[in-house]
Amino acid sequence: MGPGLRVLRRWRDHGLVKEFHDRLRRKVREQAGRDPEPSAGVIDSQSVKADAVVGADSRGFDGGKLLNGRKRHAVVDTLGLLLGGWSPPRASATAPPRRFCSPRLPPRATGWRWSGPTVATPGSLVERCRAVLALVLAIVRRSDDMRGFVVLPKRWIVERFFAHLMRSRRLARDLERSTGSAEAMVHWSMTLLMTRRLARRRPSRA
Repeated sequence: MGPGLRVLRRWRDHGLVKEFHDRLRRKVREQAGRDPEPSAGVIDSQSVKADAVVGADSRGFDGGKLLNGRKRHAVVDTLGLLLGGWSPPRASATAPPRRFCSPRLPPRATGWRWSGPTVATPGSLVERCRAVLALVLAIVRRSDDMRGFVVLPKRWIVERFFAHLMRSRRLARDLERSTGSAEAMVHWSMTLLMTRRLARRRPSRA
């Protein structure tokens, strides 16, 4: 193991990757004229193919996408910045409610989630989020008369987030043996995005 990899593992195991990411997110929000901590989040998931190094105990089959791999769950703010994300051991969409949103969201915050195959019982999920997290979860439904590809309200925000991850070559496929490393790589990808935003020069006012 090279020295660079040892440093990355030490940062991951001590939570430094996430801490560095969260500090940058607050800076980006302040630069955009927002409060450092958000009051709303958009929730969705993405299935990705897993490489051969991912063991059978850390992967699963997504029947909706017909894909064998891992599922990334994410909560982003209204700017598309990552608030919380995790990769459960299987590709299944079910996950403990305590990890359903970031602790950065204050009590009574609003969360948007889309109904579909991954939300079998949206009513019980809403109640669990209210009871456990004090989170007001709104399920955005697609009406029966909608045809073709339709962008539901707020959904483009989290879809843009996933599109950014796909631009990171390491994240186009899950290459990490552990889910902890997979989550750390997502944080690193967003860290690169935020540093570019902070470094972007603003036009001078006349």
